[in-house]
Amino acid sequence: MQRIENGISSELLTGAQWRKSRYSGAMGNCVEVAPLTGGDIAMRNSRDPQGPALVYTRAEIEAFVAGVKDGEFDDMLV
Repeated sequence: MQRIENGISSELLTGAQWRKSRYSGAMGNCVEVAPLTGGDIAMRNSRDPQGPALVYTRAEIEAFVAGVKDGEFDDMLV
């Protein structure tokens, strides 16, 4: 199995099924995510689909999503 490093080129994640939120705007202001074999989750900027992807464990994504749901990052939107 290939070791995946953060900042890996999205093009190297062959077979990844990228998706973005329905809340994404038409101006390309969104992040895309893709589940990877082994349970990790990749993220990339939709404006640069051939650019780098960051790879997180399922536990890291769960912690982040829980924080978002709890409003821990709301101050970043002000």
